[in-house]
Amino acid sequence: MKSPELVLPAGDLEKLKTGCLFGADAVYLGGQEYSLRAYAGNFSLKEISIGVELARQQRKKVYVAVNVLARNSDLKSLPEYLEFLAYLGVDGLIVSDPGVMKMAGRYAPMLPITISTQASVSNYESAQFYRDLGAKRIVLARELSLDEISEIKSRVDIEIEIFVHGAMCVSYSGRCLLSHYMVGRSGNRGECAHPCRYSYRLVEEKRAGEYFPIHEDEQGSYILNSRDLCLIEHLPQLMERGIDAFKIEGRMKSPLYVASTAATYRSAIDHYTATGQEFIQSELDSWIRELAGTASRPFTNGFIEGESSLLQDINKDPQLGRLDFCGVVKAYHQDTKMLEIEQRANFGRGEHMELMLPQQGIKRLELSSMFDMEGMPIERARHAKQRVFIPYPEPCPEYSILRRAGADN
Repeated sequence: MKSPELVLPAGDLEKLKTGCLFGADAVYLGGQEYSLRAYAGNFSLKEISIGVELARQQRKKVYVAVNVLARNSDLKSLPEYLEFLAYLGVDGLIVSDPGVMKMAGRYAPMLPITISTQASVSNYESAQFYRDLGAKRIVLARELSLDEISEIKSRVDIEIEIFVHGAMCVSYSGRCLLSHYMVGRSGNRGECAHPCRYSYRLVEEKRAGEYFPIHEDEQGSYILNSRDLCLIEHLPQLMERGIDAFKIEGRMKSPLYVASTAATYRSAIDHYTATGQEFIQSELDSWIRELAGTASRPFTNGFIEGESSLLQDINKDPQLGRLDFCGVVKAYHQDTKMLEIEQRANFGRGEHMELMLPQQGIKRLELSSMFDMEGMPIERARHAKQRVFIPYPEPCPEYSILRRAGADN
């Protein structure tokens, strides 16, 4: 069984390292320009260089998103940027704009081109069109069923990548104008303010001041509030059809999200690659429970089975089993048998904590004592990126995740 490439988001260097350690085959990142995540950490030119080197050390691939829908002003410095990426030898470019694709062929001809989901490829003729232009891979539109994906794969000799997990957009493959018109920030320029997450009420033109809830929730309507995509139960069907790459959304999500999704989808892919056996329900339930711990909204399988009534979270259902990202392991001190943790959220003694280790699963951590940099006992890690020390009996890899399970776990 061919194992598809697992592609994880890297919003910054820390997330790049996390994704690689926890099971990604490849990561995708954006520079400080030309990428459709303007408010992610993003990478300077120096950081891209460092990231590529770090990935190479672990035999992972790096794809760079240059998927902005470009304007004339964007094209002036684009040649230099493309030449820099070619010099680094990144593993490919992700583009959506035909003009950017044309320039990539001119200034970075040796770099493989992946067509972004932003291009909304939803049929085999479009796929063939991009293949004829020289694209190596296409990230299909999210709005396709399993049969539609299969037909494109069977008809066109091109690699197919699909999103299998992460946030969904109310608009067609992310092409939304609401943010631009409401707050002056264009989602098509990587600046989305996520107005689809706002609460809305209906106002009739001649009844000024009367606001009618579209849904009975007194806070307003959530008709635009898309559920999060989760296709883990459909991986066997997708793998049988020869899909080349599975992509996780989330360059703006936390390292905990990156670690959890990478480890969980890695386990599922490896299981089916090795056995060819359908997932047993208890195993699938365990994976979904883990993924739900970092989800923003309830899950949907999107359009994989055709039109669904469960695409929008119209009830704003509560998320149970949430996990809190509390810290990152920076070192293990063998002489004192102490973990050195960099704090990311307030935590303290007596709380139910877990350590998530690369390739080693999850271990309980009884937090009975902790110390500051001077070796003084403390009750809580209250300050952003505070370094604290926690007794632990065995070595723990750098970039392991310290997390707190919610009260409902």
